[in-house]
Amino acid sequence: MTETTKSMTAQPAPVAAARTTGKVVWIDLDNTPHVPFFKPIIRELTRRGHQVRLTARDAFQVCELAQASGLNFKKVGKHYGKNTWMKVLGLLCRSAQLTPSAFFPRPDLALSHGSRSQVLLAKLLGIPTVMIDDYEHSRYLPLTKATWFILPEAIPDGVYPHRQDRVLRYSGIKEDVYAPEFKPDPAMLKELGLTTEDLVVTIRPPATEAHYHSTESDRLFAAVMKSVLDTPGAKAVMLPRNKKQEMDMRNQSPEWFAGSKVIVPGKALNGLNLLWYSDLVISGGGTMNREAAALGVPVYSIFRGKPAAVDARLQQDGRLILVESAEAVPKKILMHRRDKSGAPDCQSRPALQNILLHVDNILGR
Repeated sequence: MTETTKSMTAQPAPVAAARTTGKVVWIDLDNTPHVPFFKPIIRELTRRGHQVRLTARDAFQVCELAQASGLNFKKVGKHYGKNTWMKVLGLLCRSAQLTPSAFFPRPDLALSHGSRSQVLLAKLLGIPTVMIDDYEHSRYLPLTKATWFILPEAIPDGVYPHRQDRVLRYSGIKEDVYAPEFKPDPAMLKELGLTTEDLVVTIRPPATEAHYHSTESDRLFAAVMKSVLDTPGAKAVMLPRNKKQEMDMRNQSPEWFAGSKVIVPGKALNGLNLLWYSDLVISGGGTMNREAAALGVPVYSIFRGKPAAVDARLQQDGRLILVESAEAVPKKILMHRRDKSGAPDCQSRPALQNILLHVDNILGR
């Protein structure tokens, strides 16, 4: 490419579909947020004449959400827990399990939002890789660095130890790719046993099995739960990351679940729909915070790992509040109802077209 990174992002050109039709793009869904993120990307790549091959890891709610979204995927591999050595073993095992997906026909490009297993296999087979990422402190083992990285503009230059001409940018946040397509459905409130009189607080616990987990996040989470349970009229919709985390919470803090104040959905939900009908959102992770910010819902982050540049930008813009200590919870987190009578902002945002432009240009090289 001859354009500079900034000029490509600031002035996105129309996607040159004519010269890159008929390519095989392999997308690997490695984590729950990847399902809504890639859904419009898959649609647009298919519309441009590409063949999309889709694999999904059996972890968290990935396969359940992919099935509910009508995606045609092959389930490959699983999650191997929080132990570092088991993570490495899981990386190698899943790379081997993905091998059949790399043939018949051979992909022209392997695309993911952080699938190290896919990148490892693709690099060994000489398949070009594109990794989209929005957390600059992600860890990369040898042979898991992609050929190309596509990052939000908020992440500063030089953060990724990679050739700068292979680091491309998109405007906004990754949640801007799919948030404009969201259509509210109030039927979900009844399904969860909620009414319009409830003060709905959606809560996502910290990612206890992630490499970036901090015990300080657990202290903050406990303080959040106390604050919610002490607030009259508040109902918490708790979204554990997996069954193990839910059972650990029920065993360690049974008082949270003693009454009807805490609701744990029995199935995977449309995340944007839940956030839209929430009065506020509190999360120990990144995606749910940014989804709420994309919808304009008040959101508080209790993430205590290394701070993300994207979150710092959202805080600077007044779209996200970082809660940095348990003592700050009752002062910073405002348990107020919000007006939900309006409609979400469905205006198209540049992120999707920026990413498609980069992928198309890479396919045409």
